[in-house]
Amino acid sequence: MPKMKTKSSAKKRFSKTGTGKVKRNFAYKRHCLEEKSYKMRRKARGTTTLAPQDAKLVRQYMPYL
Repeated sequence: MPKMKTKSSAKKRFSKTGTGKVKRNFAYKRHCLEEKSYKMRRKARGTTTLAPQDAKLVRQYMPYL
């Protein structure tokens, strides 16, 4: 059986934590930041984990995650 392909877009956006959860970055922090509130910019720092329902879909895109 041939290898399964990983979606290139998912490969760039998601990674796995040490406990096996799916990690993602926050959106809306690349440009026009002076228009966004300090609270929004502060909360968008770093990374967070996906909800289990969304992580299930991402794992279909990334079979080797």
